[in-house]
Amino acid sequence: MFTMEFGENKFEYPDIDNEFFISVMKWVQPYTITSYQGATAQWALFQAIEYIVKHKIEGDIVECGVWQGGSMLMAALALRNFGDESRQLWLYDTFAGMPMPSEIDKRWDGIPTIPMYLYHRSEGRSWGMGGTVDHVRSVVGMSHYPSDKLVFVEGMVEETIPGTAPDKISLLRLDTDLYQSTYHELVHLYPRLVPGGVLIIDDYGMYQGAKAAVDQYFSENSLPVFLNRVDESVRLVIKPGL
Repeated sequence: MFTMEFGENKFEYPDIDNEFFISVMKWVQPYTITSYQGATAQWALFQAIEYIVKHKIEGDIVECGVWQGGSMLMAALALRNFGDESRQLWLYDTFAGMPMPSEIDKRWDGIPTIPMYLYHRSEGRSWGMGGTVDHVRSVVGMSHYPSDKLVFVEGMVEETIPGTAPDKISLLRLDTDLYQSTYHELVHLYPRLVPGGVLIIDDYGMYQGAKAAVDQYFSENSLPVFLNRVDESVRLVIKPGL
């Protein structure tokens, strides 16, 4: 049985028996907020990488909102484990914290996020900052994935996307928490996610703004998707049409 501890919490997974995943999860754990809910989100990401490699789903790996780089570290380690070092990994982030939220941006329990942002600003800190681009580069670099395949795009996604985005995406992970950025990412990147590709939405169950952006995008475009619940926060979609 795989057992993982995070702070005072202990998680047990009798069904996770992949020795490679178990061995690298301890590397990844300190660098991803998904660890607060245990290993389920990272296990889903690991399996998604296995799926796109096994079924030869074309395209690069894209993450918007990388925090300290833990999820991309897992993706890179998984790609190497499954014998694929051909894909580019795109990491989009301000690397300086999150922007001012809007009124729609509340936690799952209805608590507004604007006061959280303002409190951090009053303390001289950036809200939601994981690390500088150099820090994240060093974290993902622990995977020994080819460095020329790692693309770090610094700035607001509303300014850097779609201008820098790859034409084909096999796995798209969205983790920018807020309505405006999440909606922008879906508008410009979901069409580039190839049929059979994987969409992972980190904050659907955690932040009302992110949930509203997802629901609005798929509703107004009449796109049939099944939002599979990975854990209390994360949802996963396989894009139809393969």
